[in-house]
Formats: sequence, C-alpha cells, structure tokens
Amino acid sequence: MKQPLSLSRPRTVFLLGLGWLSMIAASASAAEPARLNVVLFLIDDLGWRDLACQGSEYYRTPHIDALAAAGARFTDAYAACAVCSPTRAAIMTGKYPARLLLTDWLPSGRWNPKAKLREGRLVRGLPPEEHTLAESLREAGYHTASIGKWHLGSEPFSLPQHHGFDLNVAGNAHGAPGSYFFPYQGNWLIPTTGLRARWNTLSAGKPGDYLTDQLTDAAVRLIGEHAARPFFLYFPHYGVHAPLQGKPKVVAEYEAVPAERRQGKPAYAAMVQSIDDSVGRVLAALREHGVEENTVVIFTSDNGGFANATSNAPLRANKGAYYEGGIRVPLIVKWPGVTRAGAIVREPVTSTDLYPTCLAAAGLPMQPHQHLDGVNLRPLLLGETIASRSLFWHYPHYNSHPSSVPCSVIRKDGWKLIESFDPARMELYHLAEDLEEAHELAASQPDRVARLRAELQAWRESVDAERMLPNPDYDGAAGKGR
Repeated sequence: MKQPLSLSRPRTVFLLGLGWLSMIAASASAAEPARLNVVLFLIDDLGWRDLACQGSEYYRTPHIDALAAAGARFTDAYAACAVCSPTRAAIMTGKYPARLLLTDWLPSGRWNPKAKLREGRLVRGLPPEEHTLAESLREAGYHTASIGKWHLGSEPFSLPQHHGFDLNVAGNAHGAPGSYFFPYQGNWLIPTTGLRARWNTLSAGKPGDYLTDQLTDAAVRLIGEHAARPFFLYFPHYGVHAPLQGKPKVVAEYEAVPAERRQGKPAYAAMVQSIDDSVGRVLAALREHGVEENTVVIFTSDNGGFANATSNAPLRANKGAYYEGGIRVPLIVKWPGVTRAGAIVREPVTSTDLYPTCLAAAGLPMQPHQHLDGVNLRPLLLGETIASRSLFWHYPHYNSHPSSVPCSVIRKDGWKLIESFDPARMELYHLAEDLEEAHELAASQPDRVARLRAELQAWRESVDAERMLPNPDYDGAAGKGR
C-alpha cells in the first residue's frame, strides 16, 4: 500500500536545495577576488623635490623611496590647486575646484575691498550634495576612515562623518595645529587673516607626544582592527604644514648639515622624516596583518612646498603660485599585480584622477556623472596610454604667497599658458624644454597663445568658473591685492 506523502518531505527537499545553493554560492564567493584595500596618504605642503626618490640630497625618506621602488612614480603629477582645501575637495569629488566653487583655502576670509578686482565667490565647505569617494567605497562595503587634516568645512554638515567616513580622527575645519606637540595648542598667526590659531582636536595624550606619531598610531590600530574586511584609509597628515616643529633630536641632526648643503630648514627636514617614519609604520602594519598584497597605496601632496620651509628648485616659485613649484607634486602608486616595480610615468595627471582610480582598485564601476574631471590611471600603471587631454586651474583670488597672482592656467602637450587677471598678462612656457619656466614665449608665439587661451576660456565657461570683476571702489594709488 502506498504511504501518504509526508508533509515534511517538501520541506526536506527545500532545505537540501538551500544547502546546495549555499555551497554553490560559497564556491562562487571563494572564486571572486578579494577587494583591494586603499590607503591614500595626502601630505600637506610637501614639495615636488622633497623626497630622496624625487632628487633631494638633504631629506631622508627611505620608506617612501622604498614605496616608489616597489610601485610607480609620476614625474608630472599636479595638485588641483596651489593651496590646500580645493585640492582636497578635488580628491574627494573627482571635480575641478572651479566646478565646485571651492577655489581657495577655508576659511580664507573676505576679499580685500582695496583690491583692483573683486574676488570670485566660494563655498565655505564641501557641498553635502557631492557623492564623495568615501561614500562610494562605503556603499560597496568598505570601512572608511579619515585620520588627520580635513579642512573642508565644519559642523553641522561638512566634517568627514558627513561625507562618507565611518571614522574621523583629528579632522576639523582648521588647516594646521597650534603645535605638533601635546596638547597641540598654540598661539601663532594665520597668514592674511590677523587671527591666531588655538587648535585642539586630540584630547588624549601626554607631554612629549608628537602629532604625526599619534595619527600614525590611530592608522596602525585601524589596519589591525579591519584587516579582515576591505577598508579605505584616507590619511591626510597635518605635516609638513607650519608651524615648523620637528622632534628636537632629529632637528639637531639636520642642523649639523652645512648650511650650503641644506635644501630647507632643519625643522622642516625633521618633519619630513617623521612623515617618512609614518609611511614606514603603516606599510609595516599592512605586512604584519597579511594585507600588503591586497592593498593599493597612494602617496601625494596637496600643493607645492612652502617658500619659508623648503626650496622647490629647479621648479619655479612655491605654494600659492601657479608656476610649477606651486602645483607640481609627488605622486607614488603601488598597486599589487598592476604596477611594475620602479616604473616611471611621465603622463601629466592631477588630483581629480584619484577618485576613479580608487574605484578601479575596488573593482567598482566608474561614476562619470560624479568624477567629471578625473580619469582612471590604471592603464598608465600597466604601461599603457590614456587619451591626450588638457589640464586646467582657476584661481580667482589674491593671496600672500610669493609669486602668486589671480589667474587661470592650461597645460597641453608640454605647453603651459598662464592668464593672469591682476596684472593682466599672458605667460607661455614650453615645459618639455623649460622645466624652470625661465623663458617666457608669449610674444613670440601669438598663435599658440590664442589657441590655448580659447580652449581655456571654453573650459571656464563649461565649468561655470567664477569671474573676477573690476572693483568700483578701487583706488589705484592706494589699492593693492591681498
């Protein structure tokens, strides 16, 4: 006699099916490559030649040099701005500062009513409407952390935690500490503002603690705690920004170097060495926790070297200016399985390119609607090419840095045009033959100037760049730019 069908049988079969599905899913998951972690070092005011691997014979940077030897070093990498906040915004959004209306450091104060031109408007924080790199990675399951300088706004909408970061250590509206030694407060003059810094965001510590080391402690802890899942560590150091304060013992070592052999101030050199120590500790933590070969490491700077701290020679000028010394920066990328050890990349690249490159490292699709002005650098890291393009800058402001003027810039095919607004002039340089920008060619190349200026103007219109307008209250006898 046929037994009635047990009501439990379908359920049993269903569970067996789930088991097979689970096994298949687990097998498929095991076959998928692990997502790469991303560590992005952003150093503040580090000059293009302030590393031994970049040609310095004064600064000691063995850990950063080792990173360059294991990865790829870019010779023609550029910051999106000659001052800090706009470059940081470009990295976070993949957009030119002019497109964001965030074209000067924050808070840069009001424009000088005695200046010849009215400065362009700017926003006072990273717009919350932007979909940042951190947000994109967090949505893909990454743990996201910002450790160090933020300088893109404040409460209630513009701190790291408002822009996709799970963790914010020491990031606030300020651009520099009052002191690099605990309790990190100070009383030093902020240029152009007449204000004095009283900064503190790390309350824990003890006398003698050094800020660069404390931030590194937090980064090392994060790697240990999150090594089992993909993470994005954005590590924007406060160093090597002023105040120039290195560890006394290390400062003394650089003071022992004869003055004629120094590239910069001994205190600054000691700060560079502390940054190098930080990079070494982070790389060691990646090895210790078994994720070195599963982590992309990027190292760069937010603008050129500060005139009172270091020499940018052979580059012309310094932070704040739009000659090469103000905007050309180090860029090193180590991408396991992609970069060739010791590779040199000569293609011009810029800060906006880091967003799509990090998406590629995470195995995520591009977001061209967001990173409008950036390109994925992976082909260059593989030794391939990318489409030829022009790079642009727009700075409708005055500042106090030497050689700085309000201007727009285009770099194309080895040529660079600087259109200054005050004083009104054109400067043309052939960087391919004149890295020092010693030979101004505008008068002898009028056709080239016209073509480059037309492209620059078309770009300004495409991003709705702020114009500098005549100041009706300007007194030519007394008025001066900031």
